[in-house]
Amino acid sequence: MNKAITDGIVFMPPAFSGGLDVWSKGDGTPGSATYDGDPNAALVPSDSDFGGCLELVKSSGTQKLRYMGETPILPGCYLRVTARLKAVAGNLPAVRIAAWAGGAGGAHVTGLDETGPSVTLTSYGEVVEVSAIIGTATRTGVNMPWTTDVLYAHVGLDLTGPNGGVVRIDDIVVEDITAAFLRELMAWVDVRDFGAVGDGVADDAAAFNAADDAANGRSVLVPEGTYFLGSTVTIDNPIRFVGTLIMPTDKRLSLKKNFDLPTYIEAFGDEVLAFRKAVQSLFNFNDHDSLDMGGRKIDLTEPIDIKAAIDNQDAFLIRRVIRNGQFQASTSAAWDDTVVTSQASYSTSNDKTLTGVTNVANIEVGSLVTGAGVGREVYVKSKNVGAQTVTLSKSLYGASGTQNFTFTRFKYMLDFSGMVNMDKFVFADIEFQCSGKASGILLPQDGLNFQIRDCFITSPKDRGITSIGGACQGMQLDRCQFLSSEQSADVQDRHTIAVNINSNDAKVRDCRAVRFLHFLVLGGSNYIIQGNHWFQGDGVNQGLRSAGLVFTSVNVSSTINSNYVDNNFIEWTNEHDASPDYNSGYSFGALSVQNNVFFCTNAAPWFTFFVLKPFGAGHFVHGLTVTGNMFKAVNGGIDRVEQVDESYAGFDYGRFRNIQFHSNTFNGINQMTVSPVALQFDQSSAASTWSLNFGDYLPFGGRARNVESVVAENSIDTASGAKLWSMPYVRVERGASQQEVDLEWEQACKGRVHVIARVDNPN
Repeated sequence: MNKAITDGIVFMPPAFSGGLDVWSKGDGTPGSATYDGDPNAALVPSDSDFGGCLELVKSSGTQKLRYMGETPILPGCYLRVTARLKAVAGNLPAVRIAAWAGGAGGAHVTGLDETGPSVTLTSYGEVVEVSAIIGTATRTGVNMPWTTDVLYAHVGLDLTGPNGGVVRIDDIVVEDITAAFLRELMAWVDVRDFGAVGDGVADDAAAFNAADDAANGRSVLVPEGTYFLGSTVTIDNPIRFVGTLIMPTDKRLSLKKNFDLPTYIEAFGDEVLAFRKAVQSLFNFNDHDSLDMGGRKIDLTEPIDIKAAIDNQDAFLIRRVIRNGQFQASTSAAWDDTVVTSQASYSTSNDKTLTGVTNVANIEVGSLVTGAGVGREVYVKSKNVGAQTVTLSKSLYGASGTQNFTFTRFKYMLDFSGMVNMDKFVFADIEFQCSGKASGILLPQDGLNFQIRDCFITSPKDRGITSIGGACQGMQLDRCQFLSSEQSADVQDRHTIAVNINSNDAKVRDCRAVRFLHFLVLGGSNYIIQGNHWFQGDGVNQGLRSAGLVFTSVNVSSTINSNYVDNNFIEWTNEHDASPDYNSGYSFGALSVQNNVFFCTNAAPWFTFFVLKPFGAGHFVHGLTVTGNMFKAVNGGIDRVEQVDESYAGFDYGRFRNIQFHSNTFNGINQMTVSPVALQFDQSSAASTWSLNFGDYLPFGGRARNVESVVAENSIDTASGAKLWSMPYVRVERGASQQEVDLEWEQACKGRVHVIARVDNPN
């Protein structure tokens, strides 16, 4: 680079032969005395070495010679000032290049080096060359490192040493030698050229901003060193880091052209700090909606608190994405669970609040709550230390009164629990390698449409994804893998859960989950569970099996479609109901289970694929479709595919409505389950009442509540052999279990009939 060529800037002072009225005896500033007419100065028109030159008699301790014109000093531009001279008589002085640093308004910029190396003349007639380099950066070879406050210079030289000597001085040369410092015509600007020091102490923020302003599309270079930025810095141009940065926690670095994790790692030299600073920028409107991790792996020895990383806000409602990388948990005590036991009171009138909580200050938001009458996956959403209250994510089915509760805080690799509200956040193509040491993701307190797609959550210590409030509203899990840390553990010894969801409208599609205690615990409604494969078996012959998918509310309005349910079952409860007995409104219903593969191996005969478990009395099923599924057991059959767990209560079977349980296939199942069910009955001896038992076929041990049709095959004959042409009427819900249907004939008869009965009222 040469500014004289590229920009037409004139650096060279005029030749002495042009007149001495522009050559000052002082600093060169306006009004200073010149050598024009000075008896100690003369122009020599023809010197054998120099041609035209200036002859001076040294007459003062430091005799100055300064050009009164303003030589521009530009950031990134390096000037070499050169003088050639020789002693011709008298005492031999010393000589050095010198210049006066001028700033805005003609002010002197003080505190700078304004002289170059000194050379002593040792003989007469010997031509000596002295030079010095002026620049706006502290670099090797720069004799006068000035700041960007300097706008121009009055260049020249000083004669020092004994007086009385006579010297002749050739015309002073000023050259742009920037190319000597910048190896080629550069596509970058260097922050040092704009005053950056890089000592880790001086605040270089202004220099970074100035370099970025000057770059104008070129790259900004941060050379070796440690640069302290004491304020928020936004870089609009591409940037390359050789040196590293340090910044206060509350100050942001926004890289608009290089917003990716690898660049932040280069900037801060530490992967975790780099991720925190990148996240801070991501949530502060840096013109990017996503952070690309560039395939980098971040080793974590403690949770990353997203709220603390963002620093300046606890809510964000605009789409943001983190993609393409890996987090790995390393051994550290920071992953240890925090467990607090406290006494508290619970009332169904305030069904998501614990009151009178002792030791509430030590209970962490995001803690799992356990105790008598507490359902699965109930968490601390918030707390009020002054009021001694804890707000829960879900209601408690049987905890009224005062008791001790246990609050267990799992530690998550990425912890969003400090965020009060967050919408449309996305993880894509990320692996959370929990290594059995940490849990995966803790969601914000509230929000909409959190998305996790094409991600792996591998070996979580306790939980994969946890919702402590409403941030799971509309959540989408697509094409994710959940791999348990309990692969070798027997089912009854597992405690890890892949995902819990409290709110409505979630979609879980094309995911795979391996050997958790539960894959999904779902506390809301309106779910689409489609195309997933979750399997939870072990090597124990006829061992226990756990629920893969758990619904915890009654009217779920959901579809389970085209999944592979492998060695586990679907469980449907109302364990998050503060008043679990049925009083009014909806009961268990609005669930469609269609076109799934249900498979088990080495299962006990009493194992079933579909379990209903009411936690209160009076409930019934209204609106259930189980069609097109394939039920298969190998290495030992099972008795049936469905059951009611009456550990807390049974069903009111007289209120079953709108149940479709048909068009399924059964292999290795001892008893098919069908409703409506068409059965053939043979009456071999004449009787006026035929009792037909449908009990084994009816779902959930329900009653034979309705008959859709009765069709005779061949003739119905009386005891005497005459044909009976009249039709019977039916009596439903007969027998001790109310699973029989009685056909009442006009007279005693015998024969064969086909009867379609159902376990419900159709509407």
